[in-house]
Amino acid sequence: MIVGVDIFCGLGGLTHGLARGGVRVVAGIDVDPECRFPYEANNEARFLELDVQKVSGDQLCALWAEERREHYTLLAGCAPCQPFSTYGRRNGRQSNSKKKWDLVADFGRLISEARPDLVTMENVPQLIRHEVFEKFIAEMDEYWIWWDIIDCLTYNIPQTRKRLVLVASRLGPIGLQPPTRSATNAGNGSTVRTSISHLKPLRAGESDPDDPLHSACKLSKLNLRRIQSSIAGGTWRDWDPSLVANCHKKTSGETYPGVYGRMEWDAPAPTITTQSFGYGNGRFGHPEQNRAITLREAAILQTFPSTYRFLPDKEKVRFSVLGRLIGNAVPVQIGEAVAFSLFDHLSTTEESDPLKPP
Repeated sequence: MIVGVDIFCGLGGLTHGLARGGVRVVAGIDVDPECRFPYEANNEARFLELDVQKVSGDQLCALWAEERREHYTLLAGCAPCQPFSTYGRRNGRQSNSKKKWDLVADFGRLISEARPDLVTMENVPQLIRHEVFEKFIAEMDEYWIWWDIIDCLTYNIPQTRKRLVLVASRLGPIGLQPPTRSATNAGNGSTVRTSISHLKPLRAGESDPDDPLHSACKLSKLNLRRIQSSIAGGTWRDWDPSLVANCHKKTSGETYPGVYGRMEWDAPAPTITTQSFGYGNGRFGHPEQNRAITLREAAILQTFPSTYRFLPDKEKVRFSVLGRLIGNAVPVQIGEAVAFSLFDHLSTTEESDPLKPP
């Protein structure tokens, strides 16, 4: 068995994927209290509201406790790297290029202090261009390490999303399982249609009474006219000139044709962001309904199951909060692919050397 702790756990995307792949995650750690309900309601793990920068390796070892003698340990996480992340705002951190990577260094510190058997990290591709990543790798001198920039579409995640994925082991060479499909093939279940077409049709401002997360934001009269004039996969250049925003009439605005766009049914979604519930924030218009996608649709496109609970019964949906948490989440199927890879690695390692190292 693999026993894991997920730091920077958010609302549980990585934890949920690892658990679906067979890892027993015992705890998730995050500084954001908004993560507690969705994390604990959907995962058999404790949520610990802690600042990872103040967590010690001894605290992680205490979470693994007696199980460390019989099972393999895993430290997993996705350190927030946005200039204005939750961690940055809560800790008064500045958004300069050096400060915003500090949490990656803390991830490395905890690996050195706790010495788990296995490590996995998911992050933004830009991380590899920074000195902190080189240092992170260099300090893991006890580990075999594999990392790459993966196209999420090749792992049946219906988005044009690229992410850095790293797996490491103290037991022997390791890698991520090969992609299940080609990024140029839009079939095999990785399209907007196969992901969200089963959901109840809605108008802008309307909610599904059976699922409060399936709620569409209201649209102004102007934006309603804009989306009514939009075609799937098109741009604002298709509109009547009277509908085009002033900022897009400027030369600089011509480089942003995707905003105010509709998704296409038989193609993957764009990268789901923290603002994907807003029509004007990207190509987040529903393929045929005159509205932006809902939070539930965004979550499904992040490969959360449709039953994933994001807020307590009868609690009002706060689009900005849940949009941020869903957009920042690790897609569940990345966690699942990592889990399968870890177990494949262990089966190979145990065949060659059945003794677990101290």
